[in-house]
Amino acid sequence: MSILYGERLRLRAVERNDVEKFHSWLNDPEVTEGLALFLPMSMRDEEKWFDNLADRPHEEKPFAIETRDQNEWKLIGNCAFFGFDWPARSAEVGIMIGDKSVWNHGYGTEVMQMLLRHGFEALNLNRVFLRVYAGNGRAIRAYEKAGFIREGCLRQAVYRHGKYDDVLLMSILRSEWEPMDNQEKS
Repeated sequence: MSILYGERLRLRAVERNDVEKFHSWLNDPEVTEGLALFLPMSMRDEEKWFDNLADRPHEEKPFAIETRDQNEWKLIGNCAFFGFDWPARSAEVGIMIGDKSVWNHGYGTEVMQMLLRHGFEALNLNRVFLRVYAGNGRAIRAYEKAGFIREGCLRQAVYRHGKYDDVLLMSILRSEWEPMDNQEKS
């Protein structure tokens, strides 16, 4: 797979030298607040995750998210499709912007737009969905800007910080995305 380029970002294959940065982010409570992680991640666990990527189907391999910083690219997170249902042409998507210095700059929305183009045009998906904690307003806004629609709520589906929290299901269909994509191109 080639590198995917957006307006300010690029998505490339994850490399072994990214693992140390991922490990740092996955042990930062502010970063993991919106992720389905609740225990510390060891460097060995993260290295094992990377080693197992070679055995995953090509379409499920994660992307490293980079933004231009002066004359070089800076790693700011990762993202991936997973949980493919090929007969239904559906997959779940996940994203982590781990570099807190770039939060609230619209990168989450741009990454989702890039992933949707890849999912609908390259992978021939019909539906892309995600799960997000109901209290994660920043992520919800980014997903809505990218065209995702709330389709359901898993009530008290997760236990975090001593209380139960809802998990929202959001999705976008190819037929909803195509008019948005055509509008961006014109």
